[in-house]
Amino acid sequence: MTALAALRAEFDALNHDYLAIHKAKEDLFWDTYMAVSDDDAGFARAEAAFKDFISSPTRLARVKAAQEALQALPADAERDALLHGFNGWRALFDSNIIESDEARRLMTELVELESELFSKRRGYKMLHINDDGRREEATLSMLATNMGTNRDEAARQSSHDALMGLERWVLDNGFLAIVHKRNEFARSLGYADYFEYKVKKNEQMTPDQLFEILDDFEARTRDANQRALDQLRAKHGDDALKAHNLRFHMSGDVTRQIDPYLPFAKAVERWVLSFRRLGIQYRGATMQLDLVERQGKYQNGFCHGPIPSFFDGDAWVAGQINFTADAKPDQVGSGARAINTLFHEGGHAAHFANVTQNSPCFSQEFAPTSMAYAETQSMFCDSLLDDADWLKRYARNGKGETIPDALIRARIEATQPFAAYAERSIAVVAYFERALYALPEDELSAERVLQLARDSERRILGIAVSPRPLLAIPHLLNQESAAAYHGYLLANMAVYQTRAHFLKEYGYLTDNPAIGPKLAEHYWGPGNSINHNATLLSLTGEPFNARYLADSCNQSADEAWAEAQRLIADAAARDYPERYPDALDAHIRLVHGAELIADNGDGDAAMFDRFESWVAAHYPASVH
Repeated sequence: MTALAALRAEFDALNHDYLAIHKAKEDLFWDTYMAVSDDDAGFARAEAAFKDFISSPTRLARVKAAQEALQALPADAERDALLHGFNGWRALFDSNIIESDEARRLMTELVELESELFSKRRGYKMLHINDDGRREEATLSMLATNMGTNRDEAARQSSHDALMGLERWVLDNGFLAIVHKRNEFARSLGYADYFEYKVKKNEQMTPDQLFEILDDFEARTRDANQRALDQLRAKHGDDALKAHNLRFHMSGDVTRQIDPYLPFAKAVERWVLSFRRLGIQYRGATMQLDLVERQGKYQNGFCHGPIPSFFDGDAWVAGQINFTADAKPDQVGSGARAINTLFHEGGHAAHFANVTQNSPCFSQEFAPTSMAYAETQSMFCDSLLDDADWLKRYARNGKGETIPDALIRARIEATQPFAAYAERSIAVVAYFERALYALPEDELSAERVLQLARDSERRILGIAVSPRPLLAIPHLLNQESAAAYHGYLLANMAVYQTRAHFLKEYGYLTDNPAIGPKLAEHYWGPGNSINHNATLLSLTGEPFNARYLADSCNQSADEAWAEAQRLIADAAARDYPERYPDALDAHIRLVHGAELIADNGDGDAAMFDRFESWVAAHYPASVH
């Protein structure tokens, strides 16, 4: 066997070994998070095995040796491709390596602590008063929707009380021990604390560099945020700024009026059609979607890929991708939330189905994949849902009537003043988590952490307590997403930069079939082989720029409505392509736990019909 052939065999073995251990972990992740299985111990073992694999000093040493051996060989296409692949593995191991026995021990303990908290959290029940005046068990999504749409203040208060109760429960059931263990782990590796560890590993920047961006954005949007709060107080009184009232006064009536135009049962069809018309293709991926709430199911949308896409030699390995929502179809606003989740998680899925490198290490959602890079893909897709031309083409009620212009305007007038607040609601998590992990050990108490949360909300949001209290955000409890929430804000900055580029290039976004191929070429195909800034440079020709998002946040409602009118008029006059892709090139399964609701084996139209029939049968009140 030649030296190159031996290195090829080692590379292939590394790819296949990773694929097996990654899929085993992800299959158990799905089953436990979807409450199909209660094998928490099995998942913890699989998670630990995966962590051991990606943090193995032995594998890192072998990758380094392979790199050196390849660099000594004459350059040609096969040698260069292998070197590229091993470089990807080097980046993955460097991002996750735990070189000391002490740190590996601490990581194992951390996984166990988080698994224990997750298991207990699954059994924790929250109650609130729903739109019918009945007390019911509620998920995070239901609580948020109820606060935004329920006309009864006492009912809205009950939803927020449930979130405040969750905060206290989290603090009393192991979160403080997890924070302590995360810091102990990070410091054993030479970092100041866990926040510094995560920022450097995930975004390849220091906390100071991150907060240079966040502080600038906070300063640019501070006046717009305060102006919106002042206007709300002037219009509705001081009580409007109470946490349980804020979302309702921002958009409650408008959300209720729009609800018939965005029914839950039509969400899957509108997602598929809209993505097809954007030219998005999934390259043969298998996708499993679990969209409806139920007891024990994880209460937040996510997208994970048990099989990352890649070229295994000349053979294409299509992705296997799971994503979820937590909708209650008969609740007002659930359709809007469902389609937002479908576009968001479907955007993640499109990204991970289209990474065309030669190893699965380039197409998985963990470090060295930047969270900001990954979230740019999903948040670009869900940003389309706020566009007036998308609403005019897709938002229709049960009679087939298009959403009126007046309602689009009312929505803009309700939401645009709070655009800065919405982005600052992301930023506040980073400010809180940085302060949390910097707390001295002797101050790490429930009361001190709660005070820190309220102080952070007051400073960044301008209100006494957030409608979504910080410690009720599930991302903080899982080490993959903890100390990484700022990635959403960095991503949205990149989203608005991307939108500006496409609007300059084409003049429109909705149903533009050029967009999917461009995203696949510049953003998705390279995977994590290049950094976030390089993807932006590749497509837009300019480096990361936060100005586009800040300018959007600072628009007045009148300016935003004028832009919406232009989009509507241009769409009405535009000659759209006569043909779009016939399918997403994906095998789609719609499930409810272990139950298969529908799939597209007999075509998309049959899947849409079966899904609508299932929703109507199980949630008749959701049909308008």
